[in-house]
Amino acid sequence: MIKQLDRLWRGFGTALSFSAFGIGGMLLGLFAAPLLLMLVRDPQRRQCAARRLIQQSFRAFIGLMKIMGVADYRIDGLEKLQRPGLLVLANHPSLIDVIYLVAYTGEVDCIVNGALARNPFTRGPIRMAGYITTNDPEAVLAAAQRSLAQGKSLILFPEGTRTSPQRAVKFRRGGANIALRSHTAITPVLIDCTPTTLTKGEPWYHIPPSRIQMHLRVLDDLPVNRDEQQPAGQQARHLTHWLSDYFNKELEHFRHERDPKFVAGTEADDYRNA
Repeated sequence: MIKQLDRLWRGFGTALSFSAFGIGGMLLGLFAAPLLLMLVRDPQRRQCAARRLIQQSFRAFIGLMKIMGVADYRIDGLEKLQRPGLLVLANHPSLIDVIYLVAYTGEVDCIVNGALARNPFTRGPIRMAGYITTNDPEAVLAAAQRSLAQGKSLILFPEGTRTSPQRAVKFRRGGANIALRSHTAITPVLIDCTPTTLTKGEPWYHIPPSRIQMHLRVLDDLPVNRDEQQPAGQQARHLTHWLSDYFNKELEHFRHERDPKFVAGTEADDYRNA
């Protein structure tokens, strides 16, 4: 009986949280964006103000989920995310993991799916903040390089979609291409969501059996050295393959801390020898 009541309460909390998120996104687009346009004339300052507003909104959303008993969280190595000019690569187990990264990374830019820029609940904040959309791969690379050169941090999920539970991480080349072209070290972030929720194809109203525990771990930076004698495409392929292996190895160790029955796989080697 107590478990049923707890689940009903978390169902109510989930509905309230996501209603607030959707309505908040629309209000930001309808009211905050025009207000910033009137009050802040300089485009760069206006964009920075919009991103700070979104960060504070995301923190409020995280706080609401915590108060309602929907989700709790932990971030190991949070101080590493406060540095400027980071290229943050992370696995993507849930729809809401990006909210934690955006909320607690310094001055942050994002590469977001083009469909989100057309969604009525998210397009306002995305346009207001000037986030990079995935409509044109070459334009994405150029915009990412500009953002990093300006000292902004960039968040990217190299899988391109949410991770299916219990399946190995397989990255696309976008993150590797950005790292190599911008000569930027990679800041890897491992994300574990227990129990799984809002995975690919899972609706928001599917309430997990217990409170969500979102655990993020920021690892040490991975230096990226570009070899001018080697074709850029080949380097990107090697780095992408190495990063996939590296994340799978680290995620196995990460999950094993929570579930000792989890079986570890093979270790990653230097990507230049992949």
